[in-house]
Amino acid sequence: MEPIRLILVDDHDVVRAGLRAFLDNQEGIRVIGEAASGEEALRVARELRPDVVVMDITMAGMDGLEATRRLRTVCPECKVLALTVHEDKQYFFAMMAAGAVGYVTKQAAAEELVHAVRAVFGGHVYLQPALARWLLEDYRRLVSKSPREGEKEWELEAGDQELDVLSDREQQVLELVAEGLTSPQIGETLGISPKTVARHRERIMNKLNMHSAAELVKFAIRSGLIDIN
Repeated sequence: MEPIRLILVDDHDVVRAGLRAFLDNQEGIRVIGEAASGEEALRVARELRPDVVVMDITMAGMDGLEATRRLRTVCPECKVLALTVHEDKQYFFAMMAAGAVGYVTKQAAAEELVHAVRAVFGGHVYLQPALARWLLEDYRRLVSKSPREGEKEWELEAGDQELDVLSDREQQVLELVAEGLTSPQIGETLGISPKTVARHRERIMNKLNMHSAAELVKFAIRSGLIDIN
């Protein structure tokens, strides 16, 4: 099986070097190029045709937002994964609107980045679980506007999955993920390591056939695991 081919876009040489050293050691992932600006990212993507572009947002010259927009034309098959210091709703929604299919902050655990790369390569949207609180806010806003009489919007989405396919521990992890806690925060709450949290989350996604925090939040709401009222 061919490895996932990706390029790193960040204006800090040390950051790129660290990411490259880490990602090149992951099974099935190969860094094929780097760029220090949005302009360079477009040139490298056009030349190398990567599967995934790991994109910083704040850079001198053309920033990651504009570069992501232009990649739609330059390399439409490229999947853009935002990797940024900005844990900010404005940047989050702007990057997703620009065409990114994933968003991870640089404060996330290293294994979360690997999971995100594999998810977006597989055609899924990946949102860092810690950002799920913004999805909850949107659900609250939508539900408060115009639910049908006697119904709630999240209940209109039928799902074959049932909560009882998850173990008690997996349900605990899912609840905390849906509430927006990071893996270290979940680990501290439950008395387990962040790596164990990541393994639980991966099993949860496999059991539920889901691939992003957005799907997990919707399921947690529909199943009554968390209350948004």
